[in-house]
Amino acid sequence: MKLAFGCDPNATDLKEVLMKEAKSLGHEVVDFPSEDPIYANVAINVAKSVAAGEEDRGILLCGTGIGVSIAANKVEGAYCACVADIYQAERATLSNDANLISMGAQVLGPNTAKELMRAYLSGSFDPNSRSAPKVERIKKFEEEKA
Repeated sequence: MKLAFGCDPNATDLKEVLMKEAKSLGHEVVDFPSEDPIYANVAINVAKSVAAGEEDRGILLCGTGIGVSIAANKVEGAYCACVADIYQAERATLSNDANLISMGAQVLGPNTAKELMRAYLSGSFDPNSRSAPKVERIKKFEEEKA
């Protein structure tokens, strides 16, 4: 899988840990480096790239994970879930077809963040699942706005 990684300056160390872990799992890594304290800029760049299909999924990091998630979700075709536990990370893919996740470098340790990333990457969305109509409604609304 080809993965995009982006963060604000507060989360650089965690991004490096996660990129190394992703590579060890056999994934291709695309780094969106940023020294910009305006986390929305890197989040939008990563989200645009993932939504355009240049990468399969994206991982975004900031202090809490919330800001980059909000910014990424403003990009059409980007669906970012802020995750803090294994169940959320698994369901981001399985129930919500999220093509990005975000995490907080100031709220999660590196081992937990690695576990969450692995959980997120381990599943795939089933378009025939009972969640499919819910996800479809979100995508339809996005089209209605255009």
